[in-house]
Amino acid sequence: MRIPLFRGKTRWGLLLLTLLLSSLLFAACGGNPSILNPAGPVAQDEANLFWFILGVATFVFVVVEGILIWSIIRFRERPGMPTPRQIHGNTTLEIVWTVAPSIFLFVVLVFTIRTMFQVDTIPTGGQQLEVTAVGHQWWWEFDYPTQKVITADDLVVPTGTVVHVKLYSNNVIHSFWVPNLTGKTDVVPGHDNEKWFSVDKPGTYHGQCAEYCGLQHANMAFNVIALPPDQFATWVSGQQQAAANNPQYARGLALFKSKGCTACHGIVGVNLNDFNTQPQTLVGPNLTHFGSRDMIAGGVLKNTPENLAKWLHDPQAVKPGNDMPNLGLSQSEVNDLVAYLESLK
Repeated sequence: MRIPLFRGKTRWGLLLLTLLLSSLLFAACGGNPSILNPAGPVAQDEANLFWFILGVATFVFVVVEGILIWSIIRFRERPGMPTPRQIHGNTTLEIVWTVAPSIFLFVVLVFTIRTMFQVDTIPTGGQQLEVTAVGHQWWWEFDYPTQKVITADDLVVPTGTVVHVKLYSNNVIHSFWVPNLTGKTDVVPGHDNEKWFSVDKPGTYHGQCAEYCGLQHANMAFNVIALPPDQFATWVSGQQQAAANNPQYARGLALFKSKGCTACHGIVGVNLNDFNTQPQTLVGPNLTHFGSRDMIAGGVLKNTPENLAKWLHDPQAVKPGNDMPNLGLSQSEVNDLVAYLESLK
């Protein structure tokens, strides 16, 4: 009596499991950020390599599985069949199944090395922008040495420009990654790393630290905001200005000075003469134009008055382990500080 390969319940169970796993797989393919949704030449080269390797792997899988299934059906045991002929030691077959995979692997190697050189070589022509990305625990600082501007959490760049990013860390190893624009590069203390990317179209692209760096590694995000060149020039001009001194927010400014905020943060026009004079002892972000940024504390919160108030009430409850202490502010003090900081556009 022949025993069925799959019993009824087992067959339906396997089918449901396959559908469930497939849904999880395809659910992960949508939305941003994604290396399969490139918005610049570096990401496009990396996506092309991915699709090429996937195509080669799919071809090999289909061929091998096809031969396997054909062999199972063609040479399955039947009643009265003689013992099959043994092919052990067939030199021709052994050469074929050794050389064929080697050829496929060599082709993949060639395309991989070619792509590595393409994405590693920084173009020398066209418009250029130099930025130093500093990995802190746990937020990103961006220094524009030519423009003499320092920001945090938001890396603003012009479209169609080669952005040359120098990577620096003074604490632990981080990793700079913007999936839609460029691959991962480690940020290693005491070792100079660099990378480049260019953005094809305006938009906001999510970046993330991709190297485990401590308790709040997952909350060490940033945005790359790509603007048309004329809008970028306007942004730079605004960022180069000192913070506005509006008497309406004088109480918030007084609290910023009296509560010890200047020990960790700098504001041009308050405790800094310009961006170049920021002391190295400042451990927190430069807040000169804080109100124009999208994120608070490395992306753990969106920059809204409500979220900023939550942060000022108890930073450790929002992001445990960060460097900002609980200042014990009253509700009225929080309100004054929020109003002042959000006015710094």
